[in-house]
Amino acid sequence: MKKKSLFIALLLLLIPLMALFLSNYAIERTAKGKTFHDVNEIEKNRVGLVLGTSKRLTDGNPNPYYTFRIKATIQLFKAGKIDFVLVSGDNGSVYYNEPTTFKKDLVDGGIPAERIFLDYAGFRTLDSMVRAKEIFGLERVTVISQEFHNERAIFLAEKKGLKAIGFNARDISGQQGLKVRFREYFARVKVFLDLLMNTQPKFYGEKIEIK
Repeated sequence: MKKKSLFIALLLLLIPLMALFLSNYAIERTAKGKTFHDVNEIEKNRVGLVLGTSKRLTDGNPNPYYTFRIKATIQLFKAGKIDFVLVSGDNGSVYYNEPTTFKKDLVDGGIPAERIFLDYAGFRTLDSMVRAKEIFGLERVTVISQEFHNERAIFLAEKKGLKAIGFNARDISGQQGLKVRFREYFARVKVFLDLLMNTQPKFYGEKIEIK
C-alpha cells in the first residue's frame, strides 16, 4: 500500500514537471531563429505588433518592461524595418488603458500618430495574435516584446495561421526578472491548454484595415 501511494505521489509530481518541460521545449523550438536582438539583422515587415504591459509597477515605479518595449518599437520604426505599429493591450477600465498610453509615448518618441493603430482588446497574448490576423487582416507581423514573450507569441501566431518574427526588447535581470520568468513557464503550459480547448479571444468586432 505504501509503495502504491509513493508511486501515485511521484506520478502526480512528474506530470506537471513534464508539462512544464515539454511546453517550454516546443515553444523554444518553434521560435528558434525567429527572434532578433540586432535591428540590422531582422527582415522588414509592414506592421510591428507591440504587446502591451502597464507603464508602472504596483509600487508606482516605472515598469522597465514597458520602457524597453517603447524603445525597441521606436528603434525598429526609425530603422525602416516596420511602416506601421499595432499596439495590442488591455483596456479593461476607464482607469487602465495600455494602448493609449503606449501611443502617447511612441508619438513622443517620433512615430507619427497616423502610423499607430490600437487594439483595445489585447487582454492576453492569445487575443493579440488572433486579432492581429482576424481583425486587422495581417498575414505577417513583427512582434515586439522581451524574447521570452516573443517566443510564446510566435508559437501562438503560427498555430493560428499568422507568420511572425520577433524583435527582442531588452530583458530584465535580478529578482524582478526571475519572478517574470518563473511565471512564464506556467504561461507556456496555459498555451497548450488554450489550444486544446480552442479558447477564443474575449472580443472580435469589426475588421480594421492598417493603411
